[in-house]
Amino acid sequence: MSKPAPSIPPINSPAVEADSAPIGFFLRWLKITWLATWLAIATLLVFPPITLVSLFSKTGNSMFQLARLWAGLILSVTGVRVVVRGGEKIDRSRAYMIIANHQSHFDGPALAWGLGGLQFRWIAKRELLRIPIFGHCLESSRNIFIDRSDREAAVASIQDGMDNLPAGAGVMCFAEGTRSTTGRIGPFKKGGFAAAMQQEMLLLPITINGSRRVLPKGSLLFRKGIIELVVDDPIETTGKSPEDLDDLIQATRQVIQANHRL
Repeated sequence: MSKPAPSIPPINSPAVEADSAPIGFFLRWLKITWLATWLAIATLLVFPPITLVSLFSKTGNSMFQLARLWAGLILSVTGVRVVVRGGEKIDRSRAYMIIANHQSHFDGPALAWGLGGLQFRWIAKRELLRIPIFGHCLESSRNIFIDRSDREAAVASIQDGMDNLPAGAGVMCFAEGTRSTTGRIGPFKKGGFAAAMQQEMLLLPITINGSRRVLPKGSLLFRKGIIELVVDDPIETTGKSPEDLDDLIQATRQVIQANHRL
């Protein structure tokens, strides 16, 4: 019999309060240096083969798997474990528009590693394309880039990007558009939902719990811990009309909110 997955303690539990206690100046900078060093090491190990593969890959699938190794290494050296609940609800023969809340820079690695190789591409800000080599790798992997200052252009970019997805690949959308500063779930933006409706792609709601404790927005100081991914039932978009968009967004947000814990 397999062991039950560890649970995340409530935010006001003694365990969390102890872990949130102030740490000394030296230990603070030691942890920041540790993370920065391993980010550099992981990048040096993984991105040369990703760059090489990008010259020949037509789908970006191999680059996605290499990026998963990068994510797994970062999670490992920072003492972060990913627990997935409801993973049996994922049909790996289907492509999904994955809708998740967003609390931390650790959300991306947790999703890439925790979903076990489920192929998906990111909706990311266009500014990332300016980063040498990294931007090229992201573009070659067929990720989707948007201009966040222009809502209509962003929606059009998502729709165009989804038309060019490799077979079997889904899309990852942080529906709030940015990381929460309070841990609470903010309003959802429409772009990912509208594109999913146009493509008649299933929505896969995933609630991320615990990542804000690992690395909150605005902080460079990570803490070891557990990030929980709660996978809920897929939501159908086939047959939905533009008039259904707001209801679809609200229904998805309610599902993610119901599984969310501060």
